[in-house]
Amino acid sequence: MHIDRSPGVMDSKKFQALVVSKWKVSLSLTAIMLAVYFGFILVLAFAKDLLAVKIGEHMTLGIPVGILVIVLACVLTGIYVFWANSRYDKSVQDVLKSMRRR
Repeated sequence: MHIDRSPGVMDSKKFQALVVSKWKVSLSLTAIMLAVYFGFILVLAFAKDLLAVKIGEHMTLGIPVGILVIVLACVLTGIYVFWANSRYDKSVQDVLKSMRRR
């Protein structure tokens, strides 16, 4: 299998669109996760009393909020995997096919 690595391939519209879409999705999901995580850490650092509120006999608000942060990480990973499997992989295959034809 021969893949043309000439500058023309890297300048193709399909390849550039693929790179841009991957960066948009990756950076968006990363920004969401970082905002939530650092928001949680900042609340822990500066407003401990908020997370120390009792929501039952043996639990504070911090426990479910911490679990939600972990669950959000899993959900965002799932979103990325779904996007990659449904759209990104097809686009990669299209770009590879166009590179092989040259």
